[in-house]
Amino acid sequence: MAAMDGLVMVAAVVFGLIVGSFLNVCIYRLPRRESIAFPASHCPVCGAHIRPWDNVPLLAWLWLRGRCRDCHAPIAWRYPLVEAVNGVAYGAIAWRYGLGGVALTVAAFVSALLVVTLIDLDYQIIPDRISLPGIPLAWLAAVGLGRLTWVDATLGALLPAALFLAVVFLSRGGMGLGDVKLVALIGAFLGWQLALLTILTAAVAGWRGRWWGWR
Repeated sequence: MAAMDGLVMVAAVVFGLIVGSFLNVCIYRLPRRESIAFPASHCPVCGAHIRPWDNVPLLAWLWLRGRCRDCHAPIAWRYPLVEAVNGVAYGAIAWRYGLGGVALTVAAFVSALLVVTLIDLDYQIIPDRISLPGIPLAWLAAVGLGRLTWVDATLGALLPAALFLAVVFLSRGGMGLGDVKLVALIGAFLGWQLALLTILTAAVAGWRGRWWGWR
C-alpha cells in the first residue's frame, strides 16, 4: 500500500509538471488575447517551433541551459519554476486527498490561482477568461462534491465580492473589478468563512510586505 501511495504521488507530480508547462502558455498568451491552443509552442523571440523533446518540463530548460535552441535567446527561469511549483502542489494534493473528484477540482483551483497570480504580477490585470467561468464552475464543484452546501457556496461568492465591491467604490480606482470577480471565485470554492480568512491573510501579508519594503 505504501508503494502504491508513492507511485500515486509520483504520477501526480509528473502530471502537475506537464500541466505546469501548459500554464506557462496561459500566463504568456492570455494577457495578449492570443489563443492558448494555436499556434503550437514557439520561441517568442525568433518564432521557431519548439521541438517536443525541448518541451519536456524542467529537464528541457536544464539541457538547453536556459536558452532557445535556434536563436539562443534566454528562456526565463520562471518557466521551470511554474512547472515545479505546480508539480509539487499536485503531489501535495494527491497526498492529502488521494485520487478522485476532490483532488482534481482542488488541483484545477490551485493551477487557476497560479496563472492569475503571475499575470497579475506582470500586468496588474486578472483575466475574465479565468474568473468569470471559474465562479460557476467553482460553485458547482464545491456543491456537487459535497464540500459545501449551496448556501455556503453562494454566500462564499457573494459576501467577499460585496466587500471588495465596496472597496472599489470607496477607493475610487484603488482596486479593480478583477479583484471582485477573483474573490467571488475563491469564495464559491472555499466558502465564506475561508474566503474571509484568505482576505485577512492577504491583507496582513500585503501590509508586512510594504513594511519590509517588498515590491
